[in-house]
Amino acid sequence: MLTTTEPVAELPGGERAAGRVRALGTARFVAVKIGGGLVSLLLVVVLGFFLFRALPGNPIRSITTDSHTSIEQIEKLRAEWGMDEPLPGQFVEYLGDLLRWDLGTSFKYKQPVGDLILGRIGPTLLLTGAALLLALVLGLWLGTRAAWRHGSRFDRLATGTSLVLWSVPTFWLGLIALMVFAVALDLFPTAGMTTPGGVDGFLPAVLDVAHHLVLPAVTLTAVTYAQYLMVMRSSLLEEMNADYLTTARAKGLTDDQVRRRHAVPNALLPTVTIIFLHTGLLVSGAVTVETVFSWPGLGLLTYNAIGFPDYPLLQGTMIVLAGAVVVMNVLADLVYRLLDPRVRAA
Repeated sequence: MLTTTEPVAELPGGERAAGRVRALGTARFVAVKIGGGLVSLLLVVVLGFFLFRALPGNPIRSITTDSHTSIEQIEKLRAEWGMDEPLPGQFVEYLGDLLRWDLGTSFKYKQPVGDLILGRIGPTLLLTGAALLLALVLGLWLGTRAAWRHGSRFDRLATGTSLVLWSVPTFWLGLIALMVFAVALDLFPTAGMTTPGGVDGFLPAVLDVAHHLVLPAVTLTAVTYAQYLMVMRSSLLEEMNADYLTTARAKGLTDDQVRRRHAVPNALLPTVTIIFLHTGLLVSGAVTVETVFSWPGLGLLTYNAIGFPDYPLLQGTMIVLAGAVVVMNVLADLVYRLLDPRVRAA
């Protein structure tokens, strides 16, 4: 009697082949996402270069307010800043500088754009990091409670308040916070990141920065936490009808244990991707808050560059801010594929 063991012998090879297919699929997915991100950055570079030159104003006139400035002096400045060439020639030269990691020299500050951005990126990361942490804690906690108490007064109050704050213009909310808490009540500073003249000692300096950080961070948190709340709430509501929760309750777990051990971890999956997507938007969206509170970050730097207009500085900050959005979008896609088996199998 003949028997065959060929299917058994082929299993390891089949598993290896399936592993190679999955690895190739993952590599292709990563390459497509990174390639798409690079194309997006290229479009940002192209649009930023030509868009900023369509702004009203002339950087030459911004520094030659003296009526006695001669034509020769103006032409000398145009040649020094490379503005005497046609736009296509300026763009080609700009691309060449970018390939050498040179963002140019600021018209307004007379410093390398890269140095200006590096000097301002720390305050922006501090502000957006604090706001992101507060928004996550507040949004996820309120979203979980609102979903678990669906239809209750707490649910209506939490969702209604968050949606109202989400729809409020950021600059308006910041101005209200300034007038109430900084001017009327005199509880917080009106502007800046530190007290003029500074304070002595490391701990007093840290507390001074934290004191200045409260109002801008809370303002940014108030207009962003609603997104986390709503996503967490809707995800948890979907999970609450799942059969595995009924099984968990049948095993004797308390309602709180069912929520913490089973429902919330599964509901966090779409929220994780939203966190990555929103982080990039939060960094680029801090312009308004930094301007209202005179917070010395990239947002305020960008605002000051617009009024000049400082083309190299605007182009540099746009690349950094848009790059943050693109990088976080790519990371969101990669993390979602890593966490969700259904995406990997697609």
